[in-house]
Order: sequence, then C-alpha cells, then structure tokens
Amino acid sequence: MHGLLLIDKPQGMSSFDVVRQVRRIFGTRKVGHAGTLDPLATGVLALALGEGTKLLQFLLAENKSYRATLHLGVTTTTLDAEGEELEQRSLSPQLLDNLDRVLAAFRGEIKQIPPMYSALKRDGVPLYKLARAGKTVERQARGVRIDRLEVVDCALPHVTIDVSCSKGTYIRTLGADIGEALGCGAHLSALRRLSIGAFSIEQCLPLDQLTNISQVRHTGAFLGLHQMLGDYPSVALNAAAAGRLRHGVSPEAADYACPETLIEGQTTRLMADGELLAVAIYIPTSRSHKPGDFELLRVLNPPV
Repeated sequence: MHGLLLIDKPQGMSSFDVVRQVRRIFGTRKVGHAGTLDPLATGVLALALGEGTKLLQFLLAENKSYRATLHLGVTTTTLDAEGEELEQRSLSPQLLDNLDRVLAAFRGEIKQIPPMYSALKRDGVPLYKLARAGKTVERQARGVRIDRLEVVDCALPHVTIDVSCSKGTYIRTLGADIGEALGCGAHLSALRRLSIGAFSIEQCLPLDQLTNISQVRHTGAFLGLHQMLGDYPSVALNAAAAGRLRHGVSPEAADYACPETLIEGQTTRLMADGELLAVAIYIPTSRSHKPGDFELLRVLNPPV
C-alpha cells in the first residue's frame, strides 16, 4: 500500500512504537511519521506508507493544532508530567486576572528555546541523551508562530488551552514559558494533537482497532498518494509527458492542463489518470534557465 494512514496514538507509546507496529501489520519497512508525539501525548499521528514516505517533507511543513493541559505552580525536568519535580510555587490571587494578558503575548511570531529533552541533535547526539546523562548545552532560540491560543477550561491548578501553531513549535516549552510569564511556573500534564494540516482527529483510527490491511482500506483513515497533498493544485499531464516525467523530464506548456491559474512559485501535484506522479514548483520556462515549466521536487514510482 502507498499513501497515508491516520492513527489516533494512545498514551504511553512513542511515535516509533506505533511505526514499528504498523510495519509489522503491513509487512513493510517503508513507514514514516509526519511529526513526533511524546509518549505522554495522544492524537493525530500521520504515517506515510510506501511511496508516501517521499511526501513526508511536505506534511512536516503543515501547521498543527493541540489541546494541552498545564499544571500551574509545579516545574519539572522535562517540562511535562514524565519528568522529575524541580520546584513548587504558590499561585497568585491575581493569576486568573493576568491569564488573558499573558496568553496574548504568546500569539503571533515568538521565539522558543528547544527543550533539552528533545530529538534535536548536538554534534550528532540527541539532546535527550545528553539530558539523561545530566548534561545541559546551550540551545539557540528559534522562531515559531502561534496562530491561536485560547483557554477552554480552567480548574486551578490546571488550565487547558487550544493551540494552533507552525511546524517546529514545542508545546512543552510553550506551557513552561506561559507558567514563567504568570510567575508560578508550569508543566504539561496532558497533550492531544487535534490536527496536522487538513487532517483531523475525527479521521483517525485508534491504534487498538488496527488489525489488518484490508480493514484499513474501508476506513477514512487511509488516503491514497493523490490525497496526501489535496490542497495543492492538480496539474493533469498527457500520456507522453507522463512518460517523460518518469525519467525526470519536466512538463512544458503543451503537455498539461490545470483548472485553475497557476502562480509562479506555487507547489503543485503532477497527475496522470488519477495517479500522483510528482510534486513540483511551477516556474514558467520564460522565468527559468531550465527546460520545462516545473521544478521537480519529488518524482514517485508508479504504485503497484
């Protein structure tokens, strides 16, 4: 099978635990995921199968949304409930009065320092391995974007928030930074990913219901290659252009049709007979030193 499998990851498993289980069920090593979820977290885990793994780079760039519960007044080593407690602080009587003002400061473009307990690497070594060895290294702040940040429930010391954000956002770090801004500290006590791009939790199949391949084909949790990037414009190639594309030759104006006007620099799906052949950026020949109207980003092998 080639495409995307949407799984509702259970708590207590790592993302790779899920990948390992799917590899066993589908009998293939070609399985990858579009964004790690910590063992504490649940929710949308998008798994690419077969040729779909070539499209992961585009899914990784998609925005994501989460529901997160913060435990105010307690900080931990990992910034979540799996770490050791570092400090307890009292909650100010004015905390709720300050909450909206503090959250407003985190909307839009912000800077985050990645946590030590993360998969980022320093000299080839994951930071979490250094952290487990008791080491802390300097990390550069990175820019991320918070599009939505709203309180959905408040029962102190717990505050539950909904977050929509850009790729690369650490919700653990966001929660800890909000706690510091409130003056009490905080850690993440629960996290559920609600969406990745256009794919939502409602589409996902609970992992414990995944038993065999044939079952998946009859659920909305599996999408074919052409559906993985459904928001990208679809460009229909004629048979000759499709044949040349398989050898890495970019289509020219006479080779394709598109129901919408393409914009220079736009990422598109190059299709033939309903099959996704490639992902490419539209760059008209007149504006490029290369032949053809597209810069090929990923060319797929025909699914079998």
